[in-house]
Order: sequence, then structure tokens, then C-alpha cells
Amino acid sequence: MTQTRTATPEDPAKVAAFEARIAAVESIEPNDWMPEKYRRQLVRMMSQHAHSEIVGMLPEGNWITRAPSLRRKISLIAKVQDEAGHGLYIYCGAETLGVDRAELIGQLLDGTAKYSSIFNYPTLSWADIGVIGWFVDGAAIVNQTILAKASYGPYARAMIRVCKEENFHKRQGYEIVATLANGTPAQKAMVQDAVDRWWWPSLMMFGPSDTDSPNTAELIRWKVKRKTNDELRQRFVNLTVPQAMAVNLTLPDPDMTFNAETENWEFGAIDWDEFNQVIRGNGPCNRERLEARRKAHDEGAWVREAANAYAAKQRASQASEAA
Repeated sequence: MTQTRTATPEDPAKVAAFEARIAAVESIEPNDWMPEKYRRQLVRMMSQHAHSEIVGMLPEGNWITRAPSLRRKISLIAKVQDEAGHGLYIYCGAETLGVDRAELIGQLLDGTAKYSSIFNYPTLSWADIGVIGWFVDGAAIVNQTILAKASYGPYARAMIRVCKEENFHKRQGYEIVATLANGTPAQKAMVQDAVDRWWWPSLMMFGPSDTDSPNTAELIRWKVKRKTNDELRQRFVNLTVPQAMAVNLTLPDPDMTFNAETENWEFGAIDWDEFNQVIRGNGPCNRERLEARRKAHDEGAWVREAANAYAAKQRASQASEAA
């Protein structure tokens, strides 16, 4: 159950001391005093991140049985399992802020919680699995390596392990892409098609432009984030363009040019109308993703009931021995 929070004004001395700790780049831990708005921002951000890991299992999970070799099946199973673990780490981190995991999951299932827009796009071919590893996990690494320096200790520490596993996922995806790009004409056409479909949604993963982001400035000030959405997006583009060139694939952006002065790859305009439609629940697979999560939750009820019954039995046994 979520802890009750009072609406009384916060002690200015405590606020000043907290701000001083942030300025000194100290880690904020669960038992430390923190402003209510800082706590709420973390709950919002961490819950969205955890939901994204859980929903992110779905686009790839349905390709496990269709992967082209036993090696690919094993690698994909391991990746999906890792994503479940990432969700667990981050849900546990959110619970240190006084919110109950069941409440957060309930918000996901009833459609009131957000998760990354990228997971509302379909996986149409095996090449999509490679491009997801390359683009989506590559974008996650860019974002999460910065979060490993977040001011909230439990979140930062969770990101250290998550980033190590995401690096494996990206290498796995890029290997699939490189294999297809050097394969038959049909295989190269398949992977180019996947690149064309996933590129722009991957750029949207970093969130709205800084001028339109309602939370970025505050998160930067509190050092929850160390880079803005646009800075992270630019870093991802700079890393990815040479990787595409290395396997002779074309990114679907005729406006892409290299700025020698800034040493940045400048890219074309993002369709923010599409982004807003997807996060409002109108993407290609929004309804399908939530229905799959609800179905899994309902079918797993017996597991939760059994776990609760076992825990109650253990508590009763321990109480009896202590009496």
C-alpha cells in the first residue's frame, strides 16, 4: 500500500539541506529526507521504466519459436528473461520510495500508466528482432548509462547491472543485422525494411524535444538525469550512423548530414504527432500489448496465490517455533 503523504508545506531548512546534497553530488538513499515532488518524479520515471521492460518482452517473445536456429532461440530466450529481470530490479527500486509494486502494475493494466512508445510497434519479420537489439537496446544504453549516475541511489545501482546486460542485447541484435545485411538480396531487403520502420520510432524513445518536455528541467536540476532528451538523442544518432555505414544499410532520412563544426550528424524533423498518438494509446499495437499483459496477469493469479499461501504458512511455522 502506498504510504500516506501529507500536504503540509515542507521545512525550508530540509529543502535547503537536500538541495545542498544534490549540488554536492551526494547519493540520496531511501531513508533520507527528500521533497515530495522529487519522490513523485522518481516514482513516475521508475514505474514507466519498469513497465517498459515488462511490455518490451512482448514484441520479441512471439519470435522465440520462429527464430531461425537453436542458437538464436537460446539467445532470444535469454534476452527476454533479462528484460523481466530488469523490470523486477526497477519495481523493487520504486518500492523503496514507499509505493507498492501491485499498485504500479495495476496502473499499467488499467491503462493509466505510460511506458516507452517504441513497444507499440509490430515485429513483422526476423530482421525486426535484430534491429530492435541494435536500435532500441542501443538507445536504452545511451539513456541508462547516464541514469547509472542518477542522484537516487537505488535507481543508479540498478542501472549498472541493467546496462551490462543491455550491451549484450545490442551486440546480439547488431550481429543479426550484420548477418542479414551480408546475406542474400532478399535478406538484405528484409533488414533494410526493418531499419526503415524502426528508425524514427527509436528516435522518439528519448521523449519529446527539450522545448516540449515538462519534466526534463526539474530532473536535470535534481541530477536524476544528467543529459537532456535532445542531447541523448543526438548521441544515439552519432553512434548509430557509422554502425549503419559499416554494414551498408541506409537510415531513412534524406536530411541526414554531417556537421563538421559540431561533429554531429544532423537529422530531419521527427513526426511528433505520431509520437503523441502512440503515447495516448493509438499506436499500432497499444491495445494488443495491454491485452497480452492483462491476460498474463490473470493467468498468473494462481502463482501469486500459492506464493502468498506459502509465505503465510512459513510465518505461522516461525511463530509457532518462537512460542
